[in-house]
Amino acid sequence: MPNSLAFRLFVSFAVWSLLVLPVTALVLVSGYRGQIEDGFNEDLNVYLTYLIGSTYPDKGVELKAPNLGEARFLLPLSGYYWQIKTLETPQPTIIQSESLVSETLKLPSELGVSPDLQLIRVAEIDGPDEQKLRVMEREVSYSDGDQQQSFSYAVALDKSGAEEAIYDFTATLILNLMILAAGLMLATFFQVRYGLWPLRDIGTRLSAIRSGEAERLEGVLPQEILPLQNELNALIQSNVHIVDRARTHVGNLAHALKTPLSVIINEAQASDSPFAEKVAEQADVMRQQIDHHLNRARIAARSGVIGSVAPVKPIVTALAGALERIYRDRKLEVAIECPVDLKFKGEKQDLEDIVGNLMDNAFKWAQSSVTLTVAQSPASGSEARLFTVVVSDDGPGLTEEQRANVIKRGRRYDETRPGSGLGLSIVADLAHLYQGKFVLEKAAAGGLKAIISLPSA
Repeated sequence: MPNSLAFRLFVSFAVWSLLVLPVTALVLVSGYRGQIEDGFNEDLNVYLTYLIGSTYPDKGVELKAPNLGEARFLLPLSGYYWQIKTLETPQPTIIQSESLVSETLKLPSELGVSPDLQLIRVAEIDGPDEQKLRVMEREVSYSDGDQQQSFSYAVALDKSGAEEAIYDFTATLILNLMILAAGLMLATFFQVRYGLWPLRDIGTRLSAIRSGEAERLEGVLPQEILPLQNELNALIQSNVHIVDRARTHVGNLAHALKTPLSVIINEAQASDSPFAEKVAEQADVMRQQIDHHLNRARIAARSGVIGSVAPVKPIVTALAGALERIYRDRKLEVAIECPVDLKFKGEKQDLEDIVGNLMDNAFKWAQSSVTLTVAQSPASGSEARLFTVVVSDDGPGLTEEQRANVIKRGRRYDETRPGSGLGLSIVADLAHLYQGKFVLEKAAAGGLKAIISLPSA
């Protein structure tokens, strides 16, 4: 569906979502991680400051184990650790929290980390029990008279809690953004369907015009589509005017030519000379040619009319009744099968010409029976819906070569029968102009079977 307007709108929103939502997730996760990191460092700084303030050395520059008021510094391997180490002495003294048990912390100064402006060093280390620790260290010097001693104060906290919080936040955020994306895409789908509904409505209304149920594109449409509605109505009206003018010109031409030809034929028939006979013969040929081409012009004009529809059964029933009265002396048996609700998508006069010519031909040649069957053809994909008219008789029929030639204009295989020989050629022209098919076959009863397919409404 790359050519679908709805598909394009939906895909453009999907692409926009795939670009914006991941960026949004990255920004939010980065911001949340920054807050967690800041809070974590703040906790380390508070504990370190409290540790330094709680272990001011007594006389003799000796330190006492502090009480930081946090029970987790007392629990073994709890992830909360502190450590004090003497510096600049041959045998360093280390005081540490009970939570370290027998372990010692690897200090940032030992890893070569440089202090910041506040003389604080921070590093990530592997701690006891495979814990990932962040250590904050600060070196402090004390003096008592001539005696001076430096100490390294360090506090370490397990990062797993902070990492789990970041992971949980990320997972929750991704889930919520996925739900949001699905909701937005669903809302976009319905929004596109609702927004493009007037265009689908236009398609339905145009179908109604083609089927003859409406003459104009009516209804209240959005302002953006009003120009399209106005132009389509103008086009439909222009088509009607063109067809009307064509019909008028065809009628005028018919009157302009037929009257002089009738005069020529009448004058020629008044004389018995060979010349007059030849003039009358050629004038009659001219009249047949004029009738043929005028009929084609009328057919072409009518086939271009938008919205013409004619019910089939009333037309075939009326024609059959009229022909039964004309040929009542023949006492022919006539069978008609036709759906009640079937409609021809075209001019009523065209259907009358088609069925009338086929049935008249069958009535002329039938020995005892004429059959007319009308049926809806099965739908085939996107092609137009068609119905089939089959007219058959039990007359002498035609050979295969005769069936191929009889639809040519003016061809008659029995000059004793009335007619101009244009009937089947008119049917063939109408079938072609309505994009249908017209074939002649041998009937089961031995006569001629005419089959024509036409568009149905």
